[in-house]
Amino acid sequence: MSANISKSIKSQAKPGRTIAILALILIAFSALAFIQGDKVKLGLDLRGGTSVTLQPRVAKGGSVSSAAISQAVAIIRQRVNSLGVAESQVTAQGTGNNQQIVISVPGDTGTRIVDLVGQTAELRFRQVYAVGAGSSKTTATSTTSTSTVVVPKPGTKATPTPTPTPTPTKAAVLTPTFPSGVTAALNNTFGALDCTKAKNRQGGNIDDPSASLVACNRDGTGKYILGPAEVVGTDVATASAQLDQTNGNGWMVLLNFNGSGTTKFGKVTSRVTKLASPQNQLAVVLDGLVYTSPQINQAITGGNAQITGNFTQTQSSDLANVLKYGALPLAFDRGNVQQVSPTLGSNQLHDGLLAGLIGLILVILYSVFYYRGLGIVSVGSLSVAGGITYLLFILLGKWIGFSLSLAGIAGAIVSIGITADSFIVYFERLRDEVRDGRSLRTAVDTGWSRAKRTIVVADSVSLIASALLYFFAVGDVRGFAFTLGLTTFVDLFVVFFFTKPLVSLLSRRHFYASGHRLSGFSAKSLGVVTGKDVA
Repeated sequence: MSANISKSIKSQAKPGRTIAILALILIAFSALAFIQGDKVKLGLDLRGGTSVTLQPRVAKGGSVSSAAISQAVAIIRQRVNSLGVAESQVTAQGTGNNQQIVISVPGDTGTRIVDLVGQTAELRFRQVYAVGAGSSKTTATSTTSTSTVVVPKPGTKATPTPTPTPTPTKAAVLTPTFPSGVTAALNNTFGALDCTKAKNRQGGNIDDPSASLVACNRDGTGKYILGPAEVVGTDVATASAQLDQTNGNGWMVLLNFNGSGTTKFGKVTSRVTKLASPQNQLAVVLDGLVYTSPQINQAITGGNAQITGNFTQTQSSDLANVLKYGALPLAFDRGNVQQVSPTLGSNQLHDGLLAGLIGLILVILYSVFYYRGLGIVSVGSLSVAGGITYLLFILLGKWIGFSLSLAGIAGAIVSIGITADSFIVYFERLRDEVRDGRSLRTAVDTGWSRAKRTIVVADSVSLIASALLYFFAVGDVRGFAFTLGLTTFVDLFVVFFFTKPLVSLLSRRHFYASGHRLSGFSAKSLGVVTGKDVA
């Protein structure tokens, strides 16, 4: 037994070093928060934000099913959550064809999020039949059989190949010619399309994947006649944003196809690589707009592809998130975007913080009254835990978009009790060891070796409950679960790196080791009956 005690004491011989390391970590976190210059971000219920209504686009005589709305809500909620714990709300309202989806996002960055989550994200790979400049004057045909239009890349003018003009006769027949796959109807639509108009570049159109398509690119400099879709969004397994370091073309989106998608993509790339330009190009079409139309130089059969287009990091990340969580089953028209005032306001925030402060004061008073000198450990542990939690709220707001709601404040208040439980378990185990006749310095380590198991088990239960709430709940409950889990991790960190080392330092002080009546280790405090008491 003595060997075990000696080993335990030796392993905890330098508690001052542990506390010094903790102090350095706090200083580093504080400096990082100061450099970022941010404050704790508040949630929708405390500071307001942006709200938008999405109205399903219904064809004449059609209807909107509740199942489609529910699926759209689930996908949009996934997209919002992928941007960070932002306490956003996604709800369905109304019935029948009057059903709507309402998205509320805290803060003034809601417009970008609404743009992202409202996309239908119908990704399709289509073969290019013809390309022209974005103006409505460009067509895919020649006017007679004596000249052929060389279809240029977007942004350039179509240049006819000069050929000798035959002497017209009364028997001459003017026969228009079309590139392979192009019909007269498609050519007329192509000629009439003016991509310089913003309304023709809005996207969000639900097109028929089995039919040819006339579409603009995103900036309106070019337009395309495209064949039927041969690979679609459901053939994509995963999507991610990555910097194109090889070609220096900025950010790109990497796609990994599933089994059927790999087969389809290999088949179409094998076919078009043998064709002449522009029909050896494969257009990436998202929501009816052409994102890019690369030339296929060789068959791609490995199941991996990339979307390039001079994306910024934000654009590539947003596109990857949209593709990752699937296509919406409906197309939506955006309603009015409006600012939302706080639903609870500053009074409720003040009341919540006041409740937390009152609870903290009561815990401190109880600790000082019952544990006497050990109360300094309670106060110090709660202060350090509060400081770390506050710094994490600031830093996570910058890193992952964390926003603190009233539900999150409730989770932080609950964590006060969790932290108090940890040092109470340790204190009681420590006092038991002293009652059994061990010296205080020995009891500090023997009591810790037994108490830490209980502390870890208790905090593990809280972490499991927080994880289940976070993954299976929605709305404000997720904020409560996230904050509760975060503060539980902080409690474990503080009790191992501050509470235990501080008690070890205090046990070396004569005030505590001698059992002073105010130390918390006096015979009266411990409930030990001595011979003097009996006399």
